[in-house]
Amino acid sequence: MSDGAVEVSVVLPAYNEEDTIRETVETTLATLDGFLPAGGFEVVVAEDGCDDRTPEIADELAAADSRVRHFHSDERLGRGGALDFAFERAAGDVLVYFDTDLATDMRHLEELVESVRSGEYDVATGSRWLPGNVADRPAKRGIPSRGFNFATRLLLGSELRDHQCGFKAFSREAFESLQDEVEDKHWFWDTEMLVRAQRKGFRVKEFAVDWTPKGDSKVDLVRDVFGMGSQILRCFWEFRVSPYANRRTGMAVGVLLSILAFALMFVYIDTDTFVNAVSSADPALVAAGAAVYVLSWPLRGLRYRDILAELGYDGSIGFLTGAVFISQTGNLVIPARAGDAIRAYIVKARRGVPYTTGFASLAVERVFDLLTITVLAGSVLVGLALFAPSTLADLATTASGVGVEGNAAAVQQAVVVATAVGLLAIGSVVLIVWSARSDSNYVRRVVNWASDDSYTAYVASVFEDFVTDVQRVAGTASGFARVGGTSVLVWTLDVATALLVFRAFGLDLPLVDLVAVGFFAVSVGNLSKVIPGPPGGIGIYEAAFAAIVHTLLPVTFTTAVAVAIVDHVVKNVVTVAGGAVSMVRLNVSLTEAVDGTVDGEADAEDAPVSSSR
Repeated sequence: MSDGAVEVSVVLPAYNEEDTIRETVETTLATLDGFLPAGGFEVVVAEDGCDDRTPEIADELAAADSRVRHFHSDERLGRGGALDFAFERAAGDVLVYFDTDLATDMRHLEELVESVRSGEYDVATGSRWLPGNVADRPAKRGIPSRGFNFATRLLLGSELRDHQCGFKAFSREAFESLQDEVEDKHWFWDTEMLVRAQRKGFRVKEFAVDWTPKGDSKVDLVRDVFGMGSQILRCFWEFRVSPYANRRTGMAVGVLLSILAFALMFVYIDTDTFVNAVSSADPALVAAGAAVYVLSWPLRGLRYRDILAELGYDGSIGFLTGAVFISQTGNLVIPARAGDAIRAYIVKARRGVPYTTGFASLAVERVFDLLTITVLAGSVLVGLALFAPSTLADLATTASGVGVEGNAAAVQQAVVVATAVGLLAIGSVVLIVWSARSDSNYVRRVVNWASDDSYTAYVASVFEDFVTDVQRVAGTASGFARVGGTSVLVWTLDVATALLVFRAFGLDLPLVDLVAVGFFAVSVGNLSKVIPGPPGGIGIYEAAFAAIVHTLLPVTFTTAVAVAIVDHVVKNVVTVAGGAVSMVRLNVSLTEAVDGTVDGEADAEDAPVSSSR
């Protein structure tokens, strides 16, 4: 035993429990006294930075009964942090805790304690979800709880039914073995303890308990989504991905990603239609379009370098162009542009850029992309209104649902979505610039308004870092001008590619008309790709592009579709080819990204970057 005759230490994590803590301590003492020898136990109030009378009441209880101890914290540690602190200093070899609202019937306390005290188990936990003894929980908490436990079993390999029931016991050996490995200090702490205990081979007992909801019954966005959800993903990465992530598997994944990206183009685009379209196009002009599009990629790397420079990180254009290639290839496979996360991981591994900064840089890039193509599309509309009002009227008629048969719905959907996305982009830039010039901390205000949970400070700090980084780029005149100017060049080359494809089909139209319609079709087509659909917007882009071209130019719909398909396929082929080359050249171990280390064998260009932050 750790201290005299004390065998069992019961810890009561308490935050603002002035109304219940006295009764809870008294009930706990009486229950323990019923099955443990005198002097064989202690009750510890782990008071977690309370701002009510809980500390005073705990002091009174400790002064009145030698079996009661009070551990005080001046600031909030989180439930897991408070339990860690108390268990370290507790006297018993059996460490127990349960929620102070006594939601679990105390008649189960003897079974909980004796399961570990007897030496039969290393860990014991009550369960509300075992078959035949399901707790009667409100749907607003019961459904999220079931979802959380299902995700824990599926992703983390746990065999338990209930990980969050506040009724657990650990042997001191198990606690000390697991303590340093458990990273979370908040509500996920006990789930992580249980999962790691199973993985290390400790004997874990789960038994049914009678449980009545008394405490928190609300869904808390910060705790349940950002807090608990992110912790499940963290452990999933550590358990399921990191052990198998190395250069060989990274190369295999990269090759597979490139193959999938190329194959998906012909899943969503009819192969015969593509072959017919290509056969009727001038291959030299199509190749010229591809060459022009290749020229836009170093500009993308330059723009990304400027964004990172505003955030205090330097990098070579070659390396960052490769990182952009890889992430854009991922976007052709992964829906919702989630492939961008690959770039955040690459710059984390090779450039030491924190994930919050990496995602902030991606957000800035995306906002500038949307803003640029919105401005380009808007400029075309203004030009049409001034110099070709009849053409604008035709477009408006088609977009309203009355126009060329078969194309009206596509144009209507594309224009409406593009307008909404464009307005959102403009609004985002205005909000970023305005907030960057304000001294008020709106992020923490919003998070604090949404939740008073112990995860709040952690989640708020992550969002603050993200928002601050976004503001640093868009909130300065020099940064805005550089990134904005490069964005215009990037999208101008994108449109130039489309114009060469137009010429490849022998469309002998006035250059002014082609340029105006090309800018508008490319802009609206890309803006409309935010509609949920195939990865990379394949199919959606072609429909919007072809419908607009057919509406505004004397071009048959079949030819407009052919132009749209060839234009998009050329751009995707360049992206996949660049991504494949970059994956070979910049192959990064996944474990490096997580650990924040940089491969010592990287060449000079891949050397770690200096930060001025």
